[in-house]
Amino acid sequence: MSDVLALMDEWGPERVVCVSDSRTGMRGVLVIDNTARGMGKGGMRMSPSVTVAEVARLARVMTYKWAGVDLFFGGAKAGIMADPAAPDREAVLRSFVRALSREIPSQYVAGLDMGLTERDAAIVQDELADRGAAVGTPHALGGMPYDELGVTGFGVAEAADAAARHAGTSLRGARVALQGPGAVGHAAARRLAELGASVVAVSTARGALHDRPGLDVARPLDLRAEVGGGAVELHGGRLLDVGAELLVPADVLVPAATQDVIDERVAADIGARIVVEGANLPTGPAAQDVLAARGITVVPDFVANAGGVVAAGFAMDARYSPFRPDPDAVFAAVSAKTRENTRTVLAAARAQGTTTHRAAVELAQRRVRAAMDLKGRLPRADRSPR
Repeated sequence: MSDVLALMDEWGPERVVCVSDSRTGMRGVLVIDNTARGMGKGGMRMSPSVTVAEVARLARVMTYKWAGVDLFFGGAKAGIMADPAAPDREAVLRSFVRALSREIPSQYVAGLDMGLTERDAAIVQDELADRGAAVGTPHALGGMPYDELGVTGFGVAEAADAAARHAGTSLRGARVALQGPGAVGHAAARRLAELGASVVAVSTARGALHDRPGLDVARPLDLRAEVGGGAVELHGGRLLDVGAELLVPADVLVPAATQDVIDERVAADIGARIVVEGANLPTGPAAQDVLAARGITVVPDFVANAGGVVAAGFAMDARYSPFRPDPDAVFAAVSAKTRENTRTVLAAARAQGTTTHRAAVELAQRRVRAAMDLKGRLPRADRSPR
């Protein structure tokens, strides 16, 4: 209990719900961080290494992400400690959402994160017999399939373009190194290519592929299936050790795999001049300070990968509607919001002489604090006069 209490500060979490089931072996947690601007909304992940602290960190990112794009939901995240490749994954998932039936969907609406797919969102809806229980469901169910459409990766590429323009350059002809060619990485690679960039390196947890002239991203670039000679035969280049893709010569680096991959040591050796955080929490404060001191432009995670929450905003609005959200409207909003927020945060960091992460967090906190103030949630001494 003391560990959970240690997670709490003036912003949250407001609610931490841990659940388990002896029959399936399910163990999981829901963290609702801050609901001053709206009900809890965030992804649900499945991983054998899930911890309460990890989910709480990600819930806080969601609080900042919603506030950063100025949409009215609160930060939340859910995690299931299980292997997403296990044959009983569906039973474990159903057990988890049943255990949270008092919170879903009245206080929290599930989305998709690491280890889960659109089909899992459909299972959440089915288990609770409620179309409003989850978003990100397949197109056949009237949902907004984020991974299939690639909205998050599209937004990451838009953020990269906005950052390049802010730095007085362009993505046309730029070399990009991409960590993690999953749903976000694939979509980012496609859009980066459309914008004129050349993807020179990609990687997964199993290996990395590097080619100075650029890889053929028009081909399905799935190193999870192709690590080894097959990847070289299909795409050219050469194989690298895991992590080496972060350090290859490039103009733009997109870490789009998982959290905590760039520490102070890696930050000191990165060759790219722009880092666009496709994953949540790929850098920590110490690494961010090193990058800033080296003059490397960083687009923070909850700015760069906020395309998913913009799409989720549309999906939340349409949860009970018989009409599907219009993908063209979603992509237009993702582009506009991501580019605007990137420019705003980079300009604020430059004006304040601080890191882009601190500038982005301050912007989000101002918006959350204003909502907390209006609802009387601040300590009396901190409230604005009526």
